[in-house]
Amino acid sequence: MNPFGTLARLADEAPRRALVLLAAFVAVLLVAPALLDRYLLSVFFLIFWFATVGQAWNVMMGFCGQLSLGHALYVGLGGYIGAILWVKFGIAPAIAIVPAVLTAMAFGAVIGWLGFRFGIEGVYFALLTIAFAEVARIGFDNWSFVGGAAGFFIPVTAGGGSPWNLRGGPLLFYYVALAMMVVAFLLCAALRRSKIGHAWLAVREDPEAARALGVDVFRAKMAAVLVSSAMTAVAGVVYAFYQNNLFPSQTFDIARSIEMILAPIIGGLGTLFGPVLGAFILTPLGQTLIALVEKVAGRAIPGVNLVFYGAALMAIIWFSPNGVWPWLKKKLGIPEERS
Repeated sequence: MNPFGTLARLADEAPRRALVLLAAFVAVLLVAPALLDRYLLSVFFLIFWFATVGQAWNVMMGFCGQLSLGHALYVGLGGYIGAILWVKFGIAPAIAIVPAVLTAMAFGAVIGWLGFRFGIEGVYFALLTIAFAEVARIGFDNWSFVGGAAGFFIPVTAGGGSPWNLRGGPLLFYYVALAMMVVAFLLCAALRRSKIGHAWLAVREDPEAARALGVDVFRAKMAAVLVSSAMTAVAGVVYAFYQNNLFPSQTFDIARSIEMILAPIIGGLGTLFGPVLGAFILTPLGQTLIALVEKVAGRAIPGVNLVFYGAALMAIIWFSPNGVWPWLKKKLGIPEERS
């Protein structure tokens, strides 16, 4: 008898037991910093962060079937709004998250309205999301109030070390990102089992059939965009204060959007555990590759992790088109998730 398969099967069949298993996993992560140095804390921060934004993107594509390749827009908007309010007006990030989220949702609403009201779907909708991210990049590149192309910097010592101000070392950001990942997972789990979650799945499978059954397709798609943009903006605020700087050419770049979507694709699109599993696979391997290349070449080579991500994506498409988590469930004899 496979104990891991039994535990995972219980998690799928009994939500309460699944929460217990998740709590045990989180408990291990809560005490893990006692064994980690600063570098590994930073790696875990990136794992948790990519798992969070992966869940956010998974709401749109995995649950509702709407392809977005411009999610860096919401990361950038969240980061810039949070940073501006803190540096220029002294408003703590914990409060600045609210206007950051509302701003990202407003942009998401505009993109969604333009796309869904006028029947822009598939690749064309993806191009629309890229266009908005590129326009934002150009706008912030030329906005002197936030430093333009030279970047916007957040003082490291201002406000003292505090979760309220997001000022502190790797340990603080480790726990903030862990909390963010757990909340994102639980939120997506609740949404997937809700009425709107079932509407998303119906729209993903067949919009016309869903409409015939009485589903408001436009409202369902808009809800997916709003939820996804809001979740991503929160992550954007945290990432900005972790990096302590914002450069439009990096923040709104399509490469950032691609990095964000790889975890759910490789882990398992449309599943709850896929984005988390994908982040735990890709991020450590990518960071290890960066360190090895830097050691061998004697200098950092930008984009080397993206090459690895591309190779990993091709391998997954070849061996397990549905992602690692569905394959792993099958190997462990876990029943399929009920939609």
